[in-house]
Amino acid sequence: MTDPSDFGGGPRPPRPPRIPDQPGRGRPRPGGGGKIPEIKIPKKLLIVAGGLALLLVVVLGALVSGRAGIVEVNDREVAVIVNYVTGSQEVVNRPGYKIFIPFAEQAFKFDKSPQEFKMSGDRDIDDNHVRKLTVRANDGSNFWFEELTIQYQLLPSEANVVLNDSGTGASFKQNWMRTFARSILRDEFGKYSAEAVADPAGYTTATQAARDRLNAALQSHGIEIIEIITPKPKFEDRYEQAIADRKVANETVEQLKVKAEQLLKERERRLADIERDKATEYELLLGTLEASRISAEKDAVRVMKSADASKIAELATGQASEQQLIERARGLEEQARKEAEGLRARVDAVAARGEVLVREELARKFREIVFEIVPYRRDPAPVRIEHMGGAVRPGGQE
Repeated sequence: MTDPSDFGGGPRPPRPPRIPDQPGRGRPRPGGGGKIPEIKIPKKLLIVAGGLALLLVVVLGALVSGRAGIVEVNDREVAVIVNYVTGSQEVVNRPGYKIFIPFAEQAFKFDKSPQEFKMSGDRDIDDNHVRKLTVRANDGSNFWFEELTIQYQLLPSEANVVLNDSGTGASFKQNWMRTFARSILRDEFGKYSAEAVADPAGYTTATQAARDRLNAALQSHGIEIIEIITPKPKFEDRYEQAIADRKVANETVEQLKVKAEQLLKERERRLADIERDKATEYELLLGTLEASRISAEKDAVRVMKSADASKIAELATGQASEQQLIERARGLEEQARKEAEGLRARVDAVAARGEVLVREELARKFREIVFEIVPYRRDPAPVRIEHMGGAVRPGGQE
């Protein structure tokens, strides 16, 4: 037999002798006020009480573990009922109580309400609150967001995917956002320069692109991005000063735009005044022209009447002259007819007498000729009388 002293414990002191129970003796009362009688509980009652306690513990454990055959799902939860016999999984997205087979099936509940993943501060606080997002722009400068919030939620219809992919309870909140959010946001915002990302349109575009990429990465794990709330980015001092200067310049530009719009409105107003004045002058001119037209029409009527009167007078004069000329022409025609008749008679007489008349006429012509006689001389170029072609005048000239 092994001695207890071999283990370094030394010899044990002897136990005091047990005082046997004596009839009529009980436990002493506190304060010395006499004896308390002992109560004996039946052994069967103790066994029943122990069984009930064990059953209560089992029921409570089943309720806590989701194996009791009934589960309550509120409007912010979704449950997955897993059947360990068939391996099937049922998604319960309707609020209320769900009954299932105890111990053969088990219920797992998930929070489907919107969650917030914050990126702010200089250290990680918990799974949904990590340090701020710092980004290096494509021009080499740095900027950051003091507090960037990503709102996300579990996809109720994909709760079984979340159970298989992430585990039970709030395990889906622990790793996926931290895994993808920082890298994707840095990638999308890093595509821009500091000047471009300072423009709200620039980081709005980057935010939308980051949201699309996060959804593409997380929806396969049963998580959906609702919204990314991006504050105005912060820059180094020199960039902040440049941004401030640009803001002042933009305000100046806006003021100039407002002034330009005012000048345009003033120009339009003046043009409207000019158009109104011109319209008034045009109406006056139209009135003057209309009066002139009426006067001209009156003058035209008067001239036409005068012309008609002159035409009538001239026509009458012309007709009178025409009648006179016709009468004169008739007289001349009669005179010419008589002369023609005389000539015809003479021609007839000449035709009747013939050669006698010709000789008379030649005699009358010869009677008018004057002859000049000169002494004879030989002329180197004599001229015959018949060559002279006419009467010979005194002095030897034709």
